[in-house]
This record gives sequence, C-alpha cells and structure tokens, in this order.
Amino acid sequence: MKVIAVYPDRCTGCKTCELYCAAERGSNSKSLLKAVREEPSPMPRVRVEGTNELSVALQCRQCRQAPCLDSCLTGALRRDDQSGIVVVQENRCIGCWTCTLFCPYGVIYPWPERKIALKCDRCLYMEIPVCVDVCPTQALELVDLAEYDTVLQAKRASVLETIRRAGDRQGALILE
Repeated sequence: MKVIAVYPDRCTGCKTCELYCAAERGSNSKSLLKAVREEPSPMPRVRVEGTNELSVALQCRQCRQAPCLDSCLTGALRRDDQSGIVVVQENRCIGCWTCTLFCPYGVIYPWPERKIALKCDRCLYMEIPVCVDVCPTQALELVDLAEYDTVLQAKRASVLETIRRAGDRQGALILE
C-alpha cells in the first residue's frame, strides 16, 4: 500500500499543495487560473499548518480503524475495497460534519457552501496525488508503507542516539 510521506524538515509552508489540491479536487475547471474565479471558491483537501520555522502539510492518515467511518450518519464515508482508502460519497453527504468531530487528526474539513465534508482520498483516480506531484521541495512523497516504516525506524534510532549523546554530555558536565 502506498502512503503520502510528510517531511516537515523540507516543507517551506508555500501552500502550493493546497492551491493545486483545491483546483484539481474542488473546482469545476480543474485549472488553477480558472478556479480562482469560481463560486463557491474551491477548497483543498490538504492543509498546511505551522509557522515559518516549522510547517507541515496535513491530510487524512487513512486510519485502519477510522472513527469517521463509524460516525458518519448517512454512510457517505466508505472504505474503497481495492485501495483501502476512506472516501466521501459527496452525493450522500448531508453536511452534518459529524466526521469532523470524530477525526483524531482534525483533517476532515467542512465545506459549508456545498454542504459536504472534505478529506484527502490521495487522489484515488490519479497515479500520483496532485499535492505530491506539485510540491517544489519534495516535502510530500508517495512511498510504499513498508519503505516508510523503515525510514521512520531509522529516524527514531537517530533521535534516540542524539538524546543519548546529549545525556552523556550532561552527565560529563555534572561530574566536572
């Protein structure tokens, strides 16, 4: 299974992913230049949060036991059988936004003008999600889940080693 890996150390907060997501997934024209004139204004399914020092693109984590699925009153949220991705069936969504309350990551957004909930579905119909494709710094990458687990294990080991070294230095200072 492929997942979108997020690298906060590479993210500059430019919001290119947001703009193109809104144009591709929320507009009728599918064009960035035309989308800015549409009513209602297109909304992205990915959001960039943070500051100039640290920003990160947030999107649905596609939980294995997704609380949003259980909370949906109309069954508008469903898991795609083939990909395992949680998708919104917009024609069934009534805009109650109960799913937004139950999402543990806060990445399902209300779109009041269209009375639907928005969430990332990894651009299921595309080979590469638009946010990944347009990110100028590769802060978002489409990777195999097993590969991503390996990367995370290496990062955890690196952080633990840094903490251990810092502890050793503090211990040496205390002994002096």
